[in-house]
Amino acid sequence: METHGNMGDNECSSARKQQEARDSEAFDKQFADIVRDVTQHDITDPEVRDALDRLKQVLEYNAPGGKRNRGLSVIGSLREMVPPTQLGPELEQRALVVGWCIELLQAFFLVADDIMDASLTRRGQECWYKKEGVGLDAINDSYLLEGALYRLLRRHCRGQPYYTQLLELFLETSFQTELGQALDLMTAQPDHVDLDRFTEERYKAIVKFKTAFYSFYLPVAAAMYMAGIDSEEEHTNAKTILLEMGEFFQIQDDYLDCYGDPTVTGKIGTDIEDNKCSWLIVMALRHASPQQRATLQECYGRKDSGSVEQVKAVFSELELPSLFRQHEEQSYSRLCDLIKRHANTLPHAVFLSFAQKIYKRTK
Repeated sequence: METHGNMGDNECSSARKQQEARDSEAFDKQFADIVRDVTQHDITDPEVRDALDRLKQVLEYNAPGGKRNRGLSVIGSLREMVPPTQLGPELEQRALVVGWCIELLQAFFLVADDIMDASLTRRGQECWYKKEGVGLDAINDSYLLEGALYRLLRRHCRGQPYYTQLLELFLETSFQTELGQALDLMTAQPDHVDLDRFTEERYKAIVKFKTAFYSFYLPVAAAMYMAGIDSEEEHTNAKTILLEMGEFFQIQDDYLDCYGDPTVTGKIGTDIEDNKCSWLIVMALRHASPQQRATLQECYGRKDSGSVEQVKAVFSELELPSLFRQHEEQSYSRLCDLIKRHANTLPHAVFLSFAQKIYKRTK
């Protein structure tokens, strides 16, 4: 399947960018309606007004402020799959809502993840649980975010033929992500540093389940269902490409956690202190000398700045930044090959536009 129209490559690229800008603006404007939908409609019992006001606070603090790649990929992918004559205002609006459902799912994960990791900042601001008067009440706030997304799906998609498929997709993706988080927590126990756990196989499993399914497969699969594309073969082909992309995305995140600029990334990296099974430590262990491994064993997973600096010194000695840049180039080439081999009936632009947003990113 090709993208619609007969414009030249430059014109087509320019038109796509203009459409992406319009979608981005519409997506941001939709947020106020999203908040109203889950805090002012359906539930009219005055006894829970305080709880709904709390939900409004939680939504407005935690849902906006990200890159919005996941949410915007629903409408962006749908445009590549459906001819313009079939993409009416109602379908566009539902795609924006489903995109916000993905953003709420991510907010649910992040609010909980920040508590588990004892993180300090997120998206350039204090983590929600660190806010005065919030604390561990943030656990329930994360549940509110999850519940809100299913209310939105029911309100906007219940009468559509793909409603059950979307419900099952969100539920399965949530479970996959939670399995990935469990693997992550089990591998990165704060009181027990065991470098033997940090294998490439375990790392790939964590990444696949914790990040790739919800960040990459979920938005494209949602658009596919909304476009009427529901064959198992086509979803399997899309998944093959998107899980590969998700793995590289997490590798980037791991790299930026250590080497990114917090004023750009919006968060202070703590993977070393948190004893995380990150790509950097996995690669370091693969290439480390016995002496370097001994330093990592002594210093990894410790909170003091001196230990963190010693770990970073080993990373530098092993030239991990250079290794990352090589991996990025190889990963992009491999991805392009996967698109050629597996996206037989799906528009390549769906996957290429995703790739262009993540490769060479700085946040």
